[in-house]
Amino acid sequence: MASSMGGGGEEKPMSDINTTPLVDVMLVLLIIFLIAVPVAIQTIQKLHIPIMVSVESKDKVENLLLTVSTTDAAGRSAGDPGFEGANLGGECRIYFNNITPVDSNELRDLAYKRLDNIVKRAGGPEALKANPELVPQVHIRGDVNAPWRCVAGAIFNVQISGYPTVGFISTPVDPAG
Repeated sequence: MASSMGGGGEEKPMSDINTTPLVDVMLVLLIIFLIAVPVAIQTIQKLHIPIMVSVESKDKVENLLLTVSTTDAAGRSAGDPGFEGANLGGECRIYFNNITPVDSNELRDLAYKRLDNIVKRAGGPEALKANPELVPQVHIRGDVNAPWRCVAGAIFNVQISGYPTVGFISTPVDPAG
């Protein structure tokens, strides 16, 4: 704290703050950001994310991937020729690991067997409790037109199978569109 040394013999604290250095620093930072941001935006190109086939790995636990859709208005499933997209009134379709179409009972059985194999490979339930990172999760990718009853059915079946965590995969919003 600064003090004023006047001729009167009393020392009083100064209440004036020199703001000139603060303003100088802020103006320099403003100029830097005004130049750097447009350069950074122009150098970023549109990303093309590769499409990979989901394969279970031996060295780490992989999450269970499910795709939930419905038949289209003509009763065709995704992947069939002429499929026109999910229909709110269509039959639910669930794809195990995003590839294999399954019904509710098959989903429950396959999910249980898969989780049981992972638990055995990890050394039992105690090993999973000791290291929560080894516990697999379920990631559901639901069609925007799939009704909630289809998604809720998939969640119910994987939770009965023993998976404690269910998450959703979505497509990020395109800021340019």
